[in-house]
Amino acid sequence: MMITRSIGVALALMTTLLVGCGTNGKIDGAAPLVAVDELDLERYAGRWYEIARYPTSFQRGLVGVTAEYTLQDDGRIHVVNTGHKATLDGPRRSATAKAWRPDPAKAGELNVRFFWPFTGSYWVIDLDPDYQWAMVGERSRNYLWILSRTPELSDETVEALMDSATALGYRTDLLTWTPQPPGG
Repeated sequence: MMITRSIGVALALMTTLLVGCGTNGKIDGAAPLVAVDELDLERYAGRWYEIARYPTSFQRGLVGVTAEYTLQDDGRIHVVNTGHKATLDGPRRSATAKAWRPDPAKAGELNVRFFWPFTGSYWVIDLDPDYQWAMVGERSRNYLWILSRTPELSDETVEALMDSATALGYRTDLLTWTPQPPGG
């Protein structure tokens, strides 16, 4: 219980960091970041495996990271982030949050709250038409996550995502790759 609470508080601090205290990942001269125009929350719901991320203090040492999104009746999303400390069989850590669309006209721009009253941005900035992978960031480009429905992506998909991230103004050299168990 204490371990889960500690990681929950640590992950909750993510929302305060999303305001601009993260990795300086913006390519100089990049155009303002925009989220995807269309995002079907029912299709987005479910399990996502973290493939890569910008380093963050709230995820330090976590591997085998997943995010489980469950659409609620009120349109909000229940979020459960889980990872293992240091090794894939290390102690399990998890944190829960709520996410929502603050502006229905901006489908890909979500807010997330792990710990009241702190809210952070969660923008889906690139998305596979079949919802098999997603890239998530926020306006300042201090955060970036690459997510997949499977624990691994093909080399071709990774290359395309790196090209997309660069085109969106992100420094891909700052990404760290998240170990996942084979087959999930």
